[in-house]
Amino acid sequence: MTTLLHLADFTRKGHRVTLISPSPYHFYSGMGPGMLSGLYEPRQVRFHIAGMATDRGAAFIQDRATRVDPHSRILVLAGGMHVGYDIASFNVGSDVPMTGVTAPQEEIIPVKPIVNLFHARCSILEKIRERVLNLVVVGGGPAGVEISGNLWRLVHFGGGSARINLLAGQQLLKHFPLKVRRLALSSLTSRNIKVMEGMRAQAIGDGVIACSDGSSLPYDYTFIAAGVRPSPLFRESGIPTGEDGAGLLVNRYLQSVAYPELFGGGDCISLEGHKLAKVGVYAVRQNSVLYHNLMHALEGGELKSFDPGGSTMLIMNMGNDRAVLCKSGRVWDGRLAFALKDFIDRRFMNKYQVSGERTEPTTA
Repeated sequence: MTTLLHLADFTRKGHRVTLISPSPYHFYSGMGPGMLSGLYEPRQVRFHIAGMATDRGAAFIQDRATRVDPHSRILVLAGGMHVGYDIASFNVGSDVPMTGVTAPQEEIIPVKPIVNLFHARCSILEKIRERVLNLVVVGGGPAGVEISGNLWRLVHFGGGSARINLLAGQQLLKHFPLKVRRLALSSLTSRNIKVMEGMRAQAIGDGVIACSDGSSLPYDYTFIAAGVRPSPLFRESGIPTGEDGAGLLVNRYLQSVAYPELFGGGDCISLEGHKLAKVGVYAVRQNSVLYHNLMHALEGGELKSFDPGGSTMLIMNMGNDRAVLCKSGRVWDGRLAFALKDFIDRRFMNKYQVSGERTEPTTA
């Protein structure tokens, strides 16, 4: 986002810049659960990246890269177009694995891309006044917790009713301190959200989930929040990837270890010598480094090293105007924690919403 905000710095120096994205908008994942519940509207959680590009003298192509030819320096797009490059920066994010899913896709909602959550919100609101819905969330990490809590908010303020089940896998928030687990579990169960630990979704068929303990769970909508994986773009292009077998393997300059003209940031990279969680804070920390290094790769000069930094802060929006916060082993919950998250998120959006997003219609 920092690079997009400062694209005029590149075009003023005579560089031709092209932004390639499957959508003219980019949604901020940190506010996605709040958009699902109706706390935020789409215009509050998205950046008009096409406008950011064209307003600063760059070109915009609405498509996605399916292959990289690093020897010829060509990107092959899904629509068949070939785009040449001198320098390329990849920020293609991650997606949610959909293994074992055989049901109609409109009833199965992967939490990425984030816009899926708005479409699900609209669909659920159409039906909750007609009957009691069965809503299932698959995944016991922070995303699954936030989605579950915000589904409760959607139903509660939508004037309907639903049974909400969270299939948490081995254990809810198993990589987090015990106090975080307890606070999150208490928040969900106090609102009659059933948290099912020690159980996984083996297969998702039409209206029924086959669980790992042999039982079955009916659903009207299932949200898949069971981990993310980087785009297969790099692996399928024969470009070195990290231990996950997919993320672009980059050095401390956020530069491909094999092709120095390729850069990347966020969920789609693997940083050499580090095992970073797929959390947004690292992408935010990479912003200024990526902008600096892209410019200096074109203009010459010393590249900056990316330092992952110390501990990260997690704040989970629980869907009831409260949040659970964890940083450096310190944990607390409440309205103040949610107010802090809301302040941080809105400040981030205000910095990069420079293309009239806040005056756009509600629709996504």
